[in-house]
Amino acid sequence: MTYLSQRYCRLIQPESNWQHWTQEAEDLHGISRDVLLQKGTAASKVCEDLNNLLRGQTVYSDGWVVDYPWLIKLFSAGKQNMTFRLSPLENILSEKQMELWHDTQENLARSMDCTRHRASCDAELVQNVYVQTQHDSELTNPAAFHF
Repeated sequence: MTYLSQRYCRLIQPESNWQHWTQEAEDLHGISRDVLLQKGTAASKVCEDLNNLLRGQTVYSDGWVVDYPWLIKLFSAGKQNMTFRLSPLENILSEKQMELWHDTQENLARSMDCTRHRASCDAELVQNVYVQTQHDSELTNPAAFHF
């Protein structure tokens, strides 16, 4: 499994028919719809960039049920097909990793300097939790010990 060592983060300019930017979303992200309209990147450009960065790869999401429909909407607006696949993170987690996930995520979130709610920060946290839980589960797996 390979990990990207770079971040990609863009504000996305809402399409005219995207009316779902609620006050709750604005508060969570700290971004007003006006800022998105003024400073956001067009959906077609974001789709092009994502396809170039992720072509042929499987990307894992800890919020697949929310992220996948959003990507469908984004790529539809950008009039492009995804050249990568989005899959639920649970597909690659061991039972031990799932047991360790929540506490590890809380600990790492406190130690990371990622105060804004942005996809790139969230992705980095998920990647770090995955690596840490994989390492920790190997250390606590009795089958990993050789006598």
